[in-house]
Amino acid sequence: MSAAIAMLPGLAHSAAEQWQGAAFEGDQAALVQLAAAGAKVVRVYRESDAWVLDEAQKLGLKVVMGLWVGHPRHGFRLDSEAARRAQEDAIRRFVTRYRSHPALLAWGVGNEVETGEADPLPVWREIDRLAAMIKSIDPDHATMMVVGDTSLERLKLLADCCAHVDLLGINVYAGAVFDLAQRLRSAGIAKPVVVAELGPLGQWQAGRKPWGAPVELSSREKAAFFRDALASLRGQPQVRGVFPFLWGAKQEQTETWHGLLLADGSLTEMTDALALAWGRPVEHPAPTILGIGISADVFVPGQMVSAGVDARTADGERVRTEWKVLAEATDLRLGGDNEAVPPRIDVAMLASDSGQFRFLAPKQPGAYRLFITVRDARGKAATANLPFLVRAGR
Repeated sequence: MSAAIAMLPGLAHSAAEQWQGAAFEGDQAALVQLAAAGAKVVRVYRESDAWVLDEAQKLGLKVVMGLWVGHPRHGFRLDSEAARRAQEDAIRRFVTRYRSHPALLAWGVGNEVETGEADPLPVWREIDRLAAMIKSIDPDHATMMVVGDTSLERLKLLADCCAHVDLLGINVYAGAVFDLAQRLRSAGIAKPVVVAELGPLGQWQAGRKPWGAPVELSSREKAAFFRDALASLRGQPQVRGVFPFLWGAKQEQTETWHGLLLADGSLTEMTDALALAWGRPVEHPAPTILGIGISADVFVPGQMVSAGVDARTADGERVRTEWKVLAEATDLRLGGDNEAVPPRIDVAMLASDSGQFRFLAPKQPGAYRLFITVRDARGKAATANLPFLVRAGR
């Protein structure tokens, strides 16, 4: 790290002083929950999240403020001088307005803008140009660009790229986090790194059912990943901060795949794991799911389906289980783009309690998921789901 960069607020650090917090998309209540869990820094993605600055200041949080940079796959024309100038002017106005905000820690310039590009360098050079502009009007805050963790070859391209970017943000999922330090060395990347998104097994990495449905981890498995991953990253001096993804709820393949909260704001096993890692162990842990099962993977319309869950609480209290069937998502997008929520399916229920659910398979052939949400008396939740297929009878 150069002496000039080290002088920027928050960049001179020891491993014990890593930025701890989460990538955030939520409301004021969710931000309060994040602070209560022990977070110190919050990462947001776009200018419409500017409200977080004022609220973070009240809560004692710092903000990595996102500046949205147009993606070529969304139609942004890098070869259009007018488009590039308009984007630069909008970012300039925003930075000028908020550069003195007391909650501001750093600028996040774009997020995986290179997705879908055969050659990422033109996009990255444009981000570097924008970072230089930002630094010219706000030399007091670091700039961070965020890229997807796709290959060692692409990481190598970043070693000599983007001199005006102070921090390299990388979105890292699943087991790739455990050899990150080695891959950074192999790529020749020396500048400080932020794990700008940390997530368990993504839907693009997961095992699949024969009909193509990816298999999602349970909340218990996700919580275990976060415990292990945060412990592994804590001792890495090159890693300036880690942001688990996503403090909020998000439809991406499923309604629970990446959200650390449920859509109603309920805390989960994953938020407990983060609070523990951040030095705020919870008094009343969320319930946990020890196992799930379904009577078969493939059914015919109207066939009886039997499913079960083994769930516990730390103190042995009773749990309440919510069961629902949704169609398998079909509006699947790249890079976290907004997806339509698949419809809920009204199934004929035969029996239901906290551990068992019996119902008749939907009449319409197709791919479905049975979602299982286990809650304790305080509303904290554990989640899992089971993909299944309904095939026309012979």
